[in-house]
Amino acid sequence: MNTLYEKLGGAAAVDLAVEKFYEKVLADERVQHFFAHTDMAQQKRHQKAFMTYAFGGANHWNGRPMRDAHSSLVAEMGLTDHHFDAIAEDLVATLVELEVPQALIDEVVEIVGSVAHRNDVLNR
Repeated sequence: MNTLYEKLGGAAAVDLAVEKFYEKVLADERVQHFFAHTDMAQQKRHQKAFMTYAFGGANHWNGRPMRDAHSSLVAEMGLTDHHFDAIAEDLVATLVELEVPQALIDEVVEIVGSVAHRNDVLNR
């Protein structure tokens, strides 16, 4: 069976989606401040690697655990469910813009919007 990564179009599709996604995020007044001092080239590379792993395109993840990676955003910048939802909305809008079929969008949302993932990002 094909992985979600393959169904989405592999590396080229993830690369394009991440580029479009961060265009939306950086324009989104609800969350753009979290990226004000971020090296966006590095952030995009990191996000591409994470999505590749999360969607089944890689067998291991070399990055930090979600809880560790976001702990300072929660503690110092007040990252909340509101912000998590905004990021999720930006991701869905990106996938819709790229004409990804709804069934695949639903799979993406199930993975990145899971309660466990949310709780890790929000350090709960």
